[in-house]
Amino acid sequence: MDKKYESLFTPWKIGNVEIKNRIVLCPMGGTSIFGWMEPHHFDKDAADFFMDLAKNNVGLIIPGIAPIRNLIGNGWLYKAKGAFKKLKPYMEEFHKTGAKMFIQLTAGFGRSFSIPNSMVPMLKNKFLGTLVKPIFDVSRLCASPSELPSRWAEGVKCRAITKKEIKQMIEAFAKTAKMCKEAGVDGVEVHAVHEGYLLDQFTTEYTNKRTDEYGGSFENRYRFPVEIVKAIKAACGEDYPVSLRYSVLSKTVDFCEGALPGETYKEIGRDMEESERAAKYLQDAGYDMLNADNGTYDAWYWAHPPVYMPNNCNLEDVAHIRKFVDIPVVCAGKMQPEVAAKAIKEQKIDAMGVARQFLTDSHWVTKLMEDKSEDIMPCIHCHNGCFAISHYKGVANAGAMSDTMHMSRCALNPMTMDGGKYDYKPAKKVKKIAVIGGGIGGMEAARVATLRGHKVTLYEKSDKLGGVFIAAAAPEFKDADKRLIEWYRRQMANMPIEIKLNTEVKNLSELDADEIIVATGAKPRHLRVVGAERCIEAIDYLNGTQKIGENVVVVGGGLTGCEIAYDLFLKGKKPVIVETMNDLMVSNGLCLANSSYLRDFFKHNNVPVYLESGVKEINPTTVVIKEKDGKLTEVKADSVITAIGYNPAPIVKETKNVHVIGDAYKVGNLRTVIWRAWDVATKI
Repeated sequence: MDKKYESLFTPWKIGNVEIKNRIVLCPMGGTSIFGWMEPHHFDKDAADFFMDLAKNNVGLIIPGIAPIRNLIGNGWLYKAKGAFKKLKPYMEEFHKTGAKMFIQLTAGFGRSFSIPNSMVPMLKNKFLGTLVKPIFDVSRLCASPSELPSRWAEGVKCRAITKKEIKQMIEAFAKTAKMCKEAGVDGVEVHAVHEGYLLDQFTTEYTNKRTDEYGGSFENRYRFPVEIVKAIKAACGEDYPVSLRYSVLSKTVDFCEGALPGETYKEIGRDMEESERAAKYLQDAGYDMLNADNGTYDAWYWAHPPVYMPNNCNLEDVAHIRKFVDIPVVCAGKMQPEVAAKAIKEQKIDAMGVARQFLTDSHWVTKLMEDKSEDIMPCIHCHNGCFAISHYKGVANAGAMSDTMHMSRCALNPMTMDGGKYDYKPAKKVKKIAVIGGGIGGMEAARVATLRGHKVTLYEKSDKLGGVFIAAAAPEFKDADKRLIEWYRRQMANMPIEIKLNTEVKNLSELDADEIIVATGAKPRHLRVVGAERCIEAIDYLNGTQKIGENVVVVGGGLTGCEIAYDLFLKGKKPVIVETMNDLMVSNGLCLANSSYLRDFFKHNNVPVYLESGVKEINPTTVVIKEKDGKLTEVKADSVITAIGYNPAPIVKETKNVHVIGDAYKVGNLRTVIWRAWDVATKI
């Protein structure tokens, strides 16, 4: 192991519990050991996932949030005795690995509950809400410290939680923690004075307007989390460790508006002065560790950093707050092992928190220890599989219900938390397989088919592997995407796959193959207006084949157009975005953490955005935009870049032995490309 990582593999203590190393699996929604949206139970998929991590050198494992009361069915977790009965023998086996486990318990979500769009009528209509209440009590799930606007459902107010409900929750925390202790769990974590969830909403003035003992003064606002830890300690003993998930700073400008890295702004949530006081106050109340980062659901990209956020984005603030407490502090947020190791050595933090990298590659710690870091499949911070809950104007959580119910899957690794659906088995009959197209989809299909024992030949018409993803990974902020391409190229080189570059397949009958997989991608749509010949395709811009002027009109929002505009701004250009829809990013698979960063970035940097608008005419130095009300606006345009979508471009249609994957099958994102590759490659 490289010496620069040594401090990551030193022991430390949380209370009296010793942890063998400083690597902490931070909790992720969807990985609860008691299930997620379903009624409480012992969740085998999550248990298997954690056991695999424990066997691969993770020091402390914290499963995803376990609501103390069922999301569906309204039952209390402490009454799910069958789940705890199964948990006890599991913990006995788990401890044989040397790892430790803290189970995270949550009071709930308040206004941050990502209510599916189909459930919004149940909040707006009391009759409908009452009708489904025994099964899905939306009013309870959204109940907040005060009457507050929902983060997700526009025009919806979340009711204020009652004191009776608060007392019930405090009692439930204590009872549940005691059952965890009796089952052999090493400690519990309270979620959360963190990320703008219910307890955090109690602590911040902008979300807590109560006039009783749970509102107003500092002590009153922090009373709820204080009473929880005191109740747990009373039930479990002072020596039973209780961690707290903690946001050092709210990083919040206003409802539904966050603060960008480096921005000068007025904090409406928890600022550093209050956080210094709060951290010490919560420690003195009984918490034994702070599992820390930043943000709220209004500034969601701090707690769930997308690709645009800097690496180690929360380290400076977390390191600062550690000066004010005597308990260990964990830092999470795009942490790099070498940076975390240095911070631990310098006693700035006590451990490194990592979450979604474990979904992409559950063995990354072992690979790091064995000097095989180049074999670690990198998380690219896309949230397409693990947190594909989206929001755009007029629509609450637009993500598919299946995504909401089964979070913490991975766009890049379909096997993660999939219930065995994507486990591949050796082929019953070894076949010759031709894969046409060396993009991510083609390489993944070739990789999986080879792992199953097939003999694969991969054809790529260009001189390099990577396909359209080379262009997608071109911006400077796409470092993880670049590393993913290199990971795939290394896989191809190290596997018995015959690679034929500079080879365009035009006649399938000439291939010596039993099965053919077509991964030939998609073709861009073209703008049909006067002057369209001036347009530069998005891929051509990203590949750097065209000279770009200072004033640039980007036609088409969406993720591609917005990322191009973002890249242009970072390069000192002056982008203008023209989008036909009523929101910049109308997508059912794009996480709000990602889209809200770009929306906030354009707003804070005064990037002109024309919504519900179209390009009427492109002139030699200007573009004429037709706005929603019919008004014609002429803007400067040295260059015009189009990002208006793509159409599948398979070289042939599917037949019995010809399978189409990737964007050639259906234009989507990396998740749809890779999962479709598995759908095909595991069945041949």
